[in-house]
Amino acid sequence: MKSLTKIGLFFGSFNPIHNGHLAIAEYFHSHTDLQEIWFVVSPQNPLKDQASLLPDSDRLAMTQAAIQEKPYLKVCDAEFHLPKPSYTFDTLTFLSQKYPQNQFVLIIGSDNLAIFEHWKNYREMLDSRQIYVYNRPEFQDVPFKNEANVTFFEAPLLPISSTMIRQKWQQNDNIKSLVPHSVFTYFNDHPNLLK
Repeated sequence: MKSLTKIGLFFGSFNPIHNGHLAIAEYFHSHTDLQEIWFVVSPQNPLKDQASLLPDSDRLAMTQAAIQEKPYLKVCDAEFHLPKPSYTFDTLTFLSQKYPQNQFVLIIGSDNLAIFEHWKNYREMLDSRQIYVYNRPEFQDVPFKNEANVTFFEAPLLPISSTMIRQKWQQNDNIKSLVPHSVFTYFNDHPNLLK
């Protein structure tokens, strides 16, 4: 019997995707048993403010552009076809049914583990899914860290945020060092993206 392909699911708004996101994805591909990392672009996160979101199509396009030369990184738009808002549990269920040949592992930061009890069906996810957690120093002592399916990793954390990039772009500051070249080009080609 063929073994399952083990895939890490990295959920996010990617508003926009930046070098910090890519560093985490590269780490989990290189330092764990994950064969692929899928960026699951979320159109509507129930725990985040929607007002600052760039258009769905632009966030998706930039994420696709950022990883186009890395075959072990993929973009997943499943949540664009599921009811809103997007709940991780529902997306995991959908993907597991659609791709039974894959074993999906959830990749989250320890800041998300700190509020995991607010996630839909969190207990079922803890009991049935492997969860790989990248440690954030300010979120060390978090609930669920001793769960059998939870494993911590010291992935590199770059001092970059999507909010910072949007602000810099609006202020005409250079974002070239913060995002992949393809994303920088996308911003230049769409000068009114944040207007």
